[in-house]
Amino acid sequence: MSKIELRDLTKSYDGKVNILEKINLEVEEGEFYVLVGPSGCGKSTLLRVIAGLEKITDGTLKIDGKTANHMLPKDRSLSMVFQNYALYPHMTVKDNILFGLDVKKVPKEEQKRRLAEAAEMLGLTPYLKRKPRELSGGQRQRVALARSVCSQAPLCLMDEPLSNLDAKLRGQMRTEIRRLQKKLGLTVIYVTHDQVEAMTMGDRIMVLQGGKIQQTGTPLELYNEPANTFVAGFIGSPQMNLARARMTDMGLILNDSLLMPVSEEERGRLPQGGRWQIGVRAEQIELAAAGDPLAIPVRVVNTEMMGNETQVLFEVGKELFTARWTGQYLIEAGQDLTIRLSADSFHFFDEASGMLTRAALQIKGHAALTA
Repeated sequence: MSKIELRDLTKSYDGKVNILEKINLEVEEGEFYVLVGPSGCGKSTLLRVIAGLEKITDGTLKIDGKTANHMLPKDRSLSMVFQNYALYPHMTVKDNILFGLDVKKVPKEEQKRRLAEAAEMLGLTPYLKRKPRELSGGQRQRVALARSVCSQAPLCLMDEPLSNLDAKLRGQMRTEIRRLQKKLGLTVIYVTHDQVEAMTMGDRIMVLQGGKIQQTGTPLELYNEPANTFVAGFIGSPQMNLARARMTDMGLILNDSLLMPVSEEERGRLPQGGRWQIGVRAEQIELAAAGDPLAIPVRVVNTEMMGNETQVLFEVGKELFTARWTGQYLIEAGQDLTIRLSADSFHFFDEASGMLTRAALQIKGHAALTA
């Protein structure tokens, strides 16, 4: 049985504009399910609908197989972790963690046991007598997580809980949250606008845009077979390079600017039609060897040195493309390079609708992953 089930769920505040439109999803018990999309796409509203903080305009919400459209939030057996921690400043860490258990009539001895377990699990034991103002951002977020753990609710909703933390803390907390979820067997629905969080944490991901589902799948399904150009450009870091493409006798022309040779074998594997939108991942763009007859000349616009890899930016028409190469390449802006592209590593999208017509046939690293 699904833990959460939504059928044709619609949400509107004014009866005219739908913030969420015909949302269908199933979250299995013990699953880490991520809702991702840009600001204003409806992901936080969807989370609040599941929590019972927003009314449903149309459709059905089921929790543990029971229709929950009109169920009170307190009866939904869930906990929620917010972006702003939602801690009481006048209360100690201990009291913040235990807040709400008296209302639920949890015995004092049981509260003490849960507190000790959650504090130990999250490294908060030395801070139980402190007030939130005496804690760092990461420690405050751990207090909010400890409160959720202490509630022992089987369903946990998280609304961008890491967005206020610095990059290092976000990385640490991603690992901490995932470890806790696995250890406690929680069902988690996690909202984020950060696709890196979505890719590294989610068992499955739903991509939202404009209140509509763009695609649902595992992280690798979204990365390797994006349903449309929006998902292609949103999932992955750096984002997928996108361009208009048309086939000619000489090869593919990208953005009416860059001519790319295509072998006869590759031509036979192209989707129908002569015009598309294409997408290519940064790691699929290779540095051409000297004398390569299929080499394509480009001029470097900028180089980003990451230490373990180098990202090289160059223009294709009016669009900037990014190539990602393992290692350190000392390349200056304005320098001329030759690159190698293969049509087999391109994703092809319908020119008008932007929907995927053929996924890339070659994915760097895929053989190693599946070996």
